[in-house]
Amino acid sequence: MLDLIVTAVQREAPTILAFDLARADGGPLPGFSAGAHLEITLGDGLVRHYSLCTAPEPAPTRYRLAVLLVADSRGGSQAMHELEVGDRLQVSEPRNLFALVPTARRTQLLAGGIGITPILAMAEQLHQQGARFSLRYLVRDREHAAFIPWLKARPYADQVRVHFDQHDPALRPNFQHLLGPAAPDDHLYVCGPVGFMAAVVDAAQAQGWQPGQIHREYFAADPAAQGEQRPFEVELARSGRRVEVPAERSVVEVLADLGIVLPVSCGQGLCGTCLTPVLAGEPEHRDLFLSEAEHAANDRFTPCCSRAKGERLVLDL
Repeated sequence: MLDLIVTAVQREAPTILAFDLARADGGPLPGFSAGAHLEITLGDGLVRHYSLCTAPEPAPTRYRLAVLLVADSRGGSQAMHELEVGDRLQVSEPRNLFALVPTARRTQLLAGGIGITPILAMAEQLHQQGARFSLRYLVRDREHAAFIPWLKARPYADQVRVHFDQHDPALRPNFQHLLGPAAPDDHLYVCGPVGFMAAVVDAAQAQGWQPGQIHREYFAADPAAQGEQRPFEVELARSGRRVEVPAERSVVEVLADLGIVLPVSCGQGLCGTCLTPVLAGEPEHRDLFLSEAEHAANDRFTPCCSRAKGERLVLDL
């Protein structure tokens, strides 16, 4: 873990703050690539992921991230918005689960709202590499749009289009028309609210984009997609021990009661930190981390949120 200090706080929009983090001595930090995020420990075991939003560097002297204050925050965004210059944070080294494909012929970047943060770093990296790309940024209105002046000043500003939709789907661009058909080496990166990303992915698939060409990063799970909560049994293969998982609790929570502490970060099935091998039984996948093919394999699941379709799962624990 890195012990970093908040060196700057800047308001980018009414509910969005940008933070600069650096070492106390101003020394170099571990490098990162576009799409990388930091895991920040905010006290009482609260860990949150925030995307880095500046040009990638091999040895930067600061990290910059931006955080949206969420009305129904589970504590993370509220804690971040209470930070002041000089506050110290425990921060992981950058980790990237949303990396650019270096062999792409053409890259399309689509951001919705605060989903602009990793997309900014991607635009910077692609520009540095002289790659072909376009960036579409959808946001409610100009007042709530972060980084607009900065984007307008970038040398690739003519490759950026901003759309204001007033939260009215009728004002959104036609995603199928915007994306067009994909060539074999084209790649699409989308980040933003769940509904926005679903609309973009549906449009891309309708235009023939293949799963391996579509890359997405989620900031929050969709509560409507969680399904019915039913109890089930978990068997720990290494000891043969069996334990009931009640409807209102997760596998992670139940195992913690037994002294089996699984590594957990987001707690929503977004990051893959808690991935656990499944030896028997069929998981009910509720994560947004594994691909469709990985879900179909049913050999791993995320015990922080996923459950069992049947009465029992046997885990390699």
